Amino acid sequence: MNTTTIDGTSARITVRGDIDYDTLPPLRDAAAALPAHVTDLLWDLHQTAFMDVAGLHLLFTPIPSGNGPVRRTTVTGLRPQPLRLLRLAADLHPSVFHLTCLLLDTPPTRVQQAAPERP
Repeated sequence: MNTTTIDGTSARITVRGDIDYDTLPPLRDAAAALPAHVTDLLWDLHQTAFMDVAGLHLLFTPIPSGNGPVRRTTVTGLRPQPLRLLRLAADLHPSVFHLTCLLLDTPPTRVQQAAPERP
C-alpha cells in the first residue's frame, strides 16, 4: 500500500515495495489523481529495494497536473539497486535521464554551484 500526503502545492507519494510493470499502473494512477493545484511531486522510495525499467517510466514520463502544466518530479530515499539503475540510465542516455533535477539527495555539481557574480 502506498501513501500519499499533500501539503499545499506539494505531494509526497511513499512507495512500499518494488516498482515493476505490475506496480506501475497504480503508482501512475496515484500521481494522476493528485489535485490540479499540486505542482511538486516527491516520490519517497525509502521502502523500495528493487526497481526495474518501469521505475524509469514512472520517474521520467511527465504526469500532467489536471489541466495544468506537468508537475516538477523529484525522488528521495533511493536504495542501492534503484540508484544503480538510475545512474546506469543516466550514463547511457544523459540527454534523457537528468538526475540532477530528479534527485533531492544529490549534491549540486560544480557548474550549478558556481553562479556568476554580478557587479
